[in-house]
Amino acid sequence: MRAHPTRRAVLGAAAAALAMPALAQPVAGGRTIRIIVPFGAGGAVDIVARLVAQEIGPRLGQTVVVENRTGGGGNIAMEHVARSAPDGTTLLMASPSVIVNPHLYPSLTYDQATQLAPLMLVGEVPSVMIAPPGFEANDARAFIAMARARPGFYTFGSGGSGTTEHLASELLKLRAGIDIVHVPYRGGAPAMTDLQAGRLSMMFTNLAQALPLIRGGQFKVLGVADRQRHPALPDSPTFAEQGIEGINVTVWWGIMAPAGLPAETTQRLHAVLAESIASPTMTAALERLSAKPLGGSIESFAQRLSSEGRSWGEVIRGANIRAE
Repeated sequence: MRAHPTRRAVLGAAAAALAMPALAQPVAGGRTIRIIVPFGAGGAVDIVARLVAQEIGPRLGQTVVVENRTGGGGNIAMEHVARSAPDGTTLLMASPSVIVNPHLYPSLTYDQATQLAPLMLVGEVPSVMIAPPGFEANDARAFIAMARARPGFYTFGSGGSGTTEHLASELLKLRAGIDIVHVPYRGGAPAMTDLQAGRLSMMFTNLAQALPLIRGGQFKVLGVADRQRHPALPDSPTFAEQGIEGINVTVWWGIMAPAGLPAETTQRLHAVLAESIASPTMTAALERLSAKPLGGSIESFAQRLSSEGRSWGEVIRGANIRAE
């Protein structure tokens, strides 16, 4: 005969149930969750969004899909999420464009600061300054000396005005006091093609995109825009190591939601995201992108949005950048 549970056992079980994160409980009545990606399929933002979807879906016990809404430098997707119902069914895979665009576009139809709420940082990857293998300079310090000697002669490419690729070079121009010419492209890939062909002097790009080509000998690294060397590039110095301070440019990804999400839904999604990002499969997938997992609190994400927004705003104003 089965023994009846003791009062202590019942209370213990109840306490354990209350302490368990609501990882297996669906949000929004179990309806499909959409992660909106502001850029096309196949890029790093899209890849990370699909990794997140694969991780959080089983933990919530519901369907999570990725939806690409391109255009407007990411504004179409961000406005869509900002204006969506705050019920947990519509999320944004955010990247630095969410804090850069308010400084680039004078008349946005949404307010990132009040209509989009941070949930969790997912991961980040550093930017690197690359050049063709035959380029005269072998590091950023030598390039700066060359650029000072020939103002307006050297060029840099980017995936478009206001992209991280563009802003990183503008930051270098301001910090080093050099005059180099911006050549914008419709995306980073064609810029890298022209760089490889020697039609550009250099460019910044995120390491996830550049590493296979660096390893293949198509590019050399002039500097790593991070506070420490990257494990994948142990012989490539940071800008600080070369005596160039303040060149720290990382591309990060984070999940945001429409402002006004109920506290219970916010807590549930945050718990699910925390477990997902810490999982071995997610960590390994990010490492394959040369990225590192972040996680952390909602407050730390909000602080990063605020501080980086101010910093990039200063660069945009200092360089007089306009959205094209």
